Amino acid sequence: MNKRRRQLLLAAVLAPVMATASMVPSFAADEVTISHYFTGELGQKGLKDILKGFKAKSGITVKDSPIGHEDFKTGILVRAAGNALPDVFSYWAGARTQFVIDAGDLRPIDGMWDKAGLDNVVAKSVADGATKYDGERYLVPFGYHYSGLFFNKAVMEKAGITEAPKTWEEFLAACEKLKANGVTPIALGSKNRWPAQFWFDYLILRTAGPDYRAKLMNGTASYADPEVKKAMGLWKSMVDKGYFVENANADSWTDASDKVARGDAAMTLMGTWITGYWNSIGLKPGEDYDFYPFPEVTAGVPNAVVGPVDGLVISANAKNPEGAEQLLEYLVSDPEAQAKWANIQGALSANVNVAKSNYNAVMLKALDTIDAAQTFAFNYDLSTPPPVAEVGLSMFARFMDDPSKVDAILDETQASAASAFAE
Repeated sequence: MNKRRRQLLLAAVLAPVMATASMVPSFAADEVTISHYFTGELGQKGLKDILKGFKAKSGITVKDSPIGHEDFKTGILVRAAGNALPDVFSYWAGARTQFVIDAGDLRPIDGMWDKAGLDNVVAKSVADGATKYDGERYLVPFGYHYSGLFFNKAVMEKAGITEAPKTWEEFLAACEKLKANGVTPIALGSKNRWPAQFWFDYLILRTAGPDYRAKLMNGTASYADPEVKKAMGLWKSMVDKGYFVENANADSWTDASDKVARGDAAMTLMGTWITGYWNSIGLKPGEDYDFYPFPEVTAGVPNAVVGPVDGLVISANAKNPEGAEQLLEYLVSDPEAQAKWANIQGALSANVNVAKSNYNAVMLKALDTIDAAQTFAFNYDLSTPPPVAEVGLSMFARFMDDPSKVDAILDETQASAASAFAE
């Protein structure tokens, strides 16, 4: 889809909010504008401190305009359609970045990358998978995350679960033990839909494998395939057995995290940003909480881990591209800024110069888990184009509302996904 067609489509669909989003920011040579989704519990205060450090080193003021995580997903596309993007904005590596590149909205950063020597700064595994699109670099990784089963240690120990389940059978047995002990095994807060995606991701990856999942993400496989039905069947059996909290779609991810922290539920499948949240409310990593990797389901399937890479990109029409490049270089290459962000947000740094001593025991364990995996997969809504991701995210929410309709939901999802891919 070319840029003009994308703009017309977005303008038509999102007209009610275009008026407030289309005001082009004023330009000052010693100022860089940035918009991001790191609000509230996702580290807004800490980022402001980091940006002050950039001004102290560069003399450039950063004009910061944070947007709530969910509103950002639509809001940044509205601003793109209105030619009102800031100089820099945060974005998720993967299909979402490809989507805005295809629309002509991003500026390549190969020159800055080479001049700053970022090949010696950014871990090659992250750089290879997250920064290059169509042969050019567009994104610098600000931090990345791993999704695992985070649990309340006291609750698990009280139920007699002292070792992490490694197989699907062991995992189901642990859920039964928890239920017998009067605790709901799994908290899920799918009010905003995306937290449910990790269950779909891991069940597909652990049964059909990474190659099949890639085909599903690019539209060459179908949501009506036996592979998808098998994964959804496993998920349905868990819901039917009462392993999930009731009314998951009424809770946010922090609501689900609070239930685990209080002991109302034992565990939640979530990204490592949960550690930043839990640490901020007084929980101690390794003492009050820990995690274990999603268990093996089908023997012989390659071991994959799931997570997002939070990146920073420069708008194609940036008013201050030189200042924007300086900001990106600082945020990824300054070890102090990277270490501070990792601790604030519960993120892993892609900067190889950040010492492991900056991580707590749980984050070190996450890092080792990623290193041991054969595949690092972007989570669902970052692996398929945004219009298709919307279809899938709605599928997960509908499923959690009524798992008995799973077959009809999958058929309808396939029809909608095929239409979205066709456009």
